[in-house]
Amino acid sequence: MEPVWQHVKARDAVWHAGTGQHEICRAARFRPAIPEENRHPAAVFDPQPTTAADKTELYLHLETQFRGLLDGERDPLANAANLAAMLYHALPDVNWAGFYRLRGDELVLGPFQGKPACVRLPLGKGVCATAAERKETVIVPDVHDFPGHIACDLASRSEIVVPVIHAGRLLGVLDLDSPVPDRFDAADQAGLEHLAAMLVEGCDW
Repeated sequence: MEPVWQHVKARDAVWHAGTGQHEICRAARFRPAIPEENRHPAAVFDPQPTTAADKTELYLHLETQFRGLLDGERDPLANAANLAAMLYHALPDVNWAGFYRLRGDELVLGPFQGKPACVRLPLGKGVCATAAERKETVIVPDVHDFPGHIACDLASRSEIVVPVIHAGRLLGVLDLDSPVPDRFDAADQAGLEHLAAMLVEGCDW
């Protein structure tokens, strides 16, 4: 069942993962109408951003939440897992969010949220491999039109892949899929690239 969203006032508190305390989130306008004990730390935000400004506000909120999750933790696997979970639960119209790690001449499945995925992706084929080889973000409005697309979930229609790079070396990619065509845009690219950079800076590689 999809979560039911209810309007809340800006003064309502949001759980801060880094301090373990509640803090005021002035930008928050919505929260899931689910029990407090089941709420995700990043669950206070507008679930349906309709403009670039709305998306920017949402990503700024997610950056704050991710900064809290990074606080005091430098392990790459743990932090990548938390980022994947945060994005999957926070972003609307996303059916998969996670990482592929570069291992030799292929990308190997890392932390993710969503249905079981392809475990190994060869370089030279598919959206993830293209982003990895170019070392730049790739946005695909309709994966059915992308040459060599590897379909792990037939429900996916659009995709964005952000390379994760440390000191010029490709570590892997951050991959998000959506069942909605043309789901991702420049605002998503900017927000996800910033979060990927925070992950790189916040870990010991």
